[in-house]
Amino acid sequence: MQYLQTQIKAGMTLSELRQLAENKMIELGATSFWYWDVGAFVFSGFDTSLSVSGKYYKTADKVINANDIITIDLSPQVDNIWGDFARTIIVENGTVISDINKISNTEWKNGLLMEEMLHKELLLFAKPETTFEDLYFYINGLIDVNGYINLDFMGNLGHSIVTDKSDRIFIEKGNKATLNSVKHFTFEPHIALKGSKYGYKKENIYRFIGNVTEEL
Repeated sequence: MQYLQTQIKAGMTLSELRQLAENKMIELGATSFWYWDVGAFVFSGFDTSLSVSGKYYKTADKVINANDIITIDLSPQVDNIWGDFARTIIVENGTVISDINKISNTEWKNGLLMEEMLHKELLLFAKPETTFEDLYFYINGLIDVNGYINLDFMGNLGHSIVTDKSDRIFIEKGNKATLNSVKHFTFEPHIALKGSKYGYKKENIYRFIGNVTEEL
């Protein structure tokens, strides 16, 4: 992701950006891509609010503008080990703005700051005995009270990390399993300001060390 931020330029197509991402992951040691064999899901502009299954994903025929918002979601795999990592990246005047506080577009800046806040709240709220459902209701409550909506097409906020995607369990209503019943889980709120067409996503993998939630 750091590499991609040095390569993104106005006029680049989303297909070119996806190819750069997938080639770099292979160069860094990935042997395959675990989510429907797509290594990088790339969206820009209003499409950042789209939430689609990898089964149906197609990279849009779009170019990156001088002022643009881009979401990249990576799904590398090394043998049976998964990675899962997503970020929303802001481009202003043709340059990636890596410092959130230096983003000029107030709506985009606030969206990224909201994502940062949600991840901080996860670290404070999540305990080994917390259920996936508890976390679902708590975070969705924060999303709502701050004027945002959950965009995920399944309504969830993340999932367990396993070796077969069909075995995943989700941060969703009705899942009474505790967080420590899995070795690792993702947290990936996909949100938009109510009434807006722009979406934001930040995804990390977390685990417990004793009673402490740790970001990988």
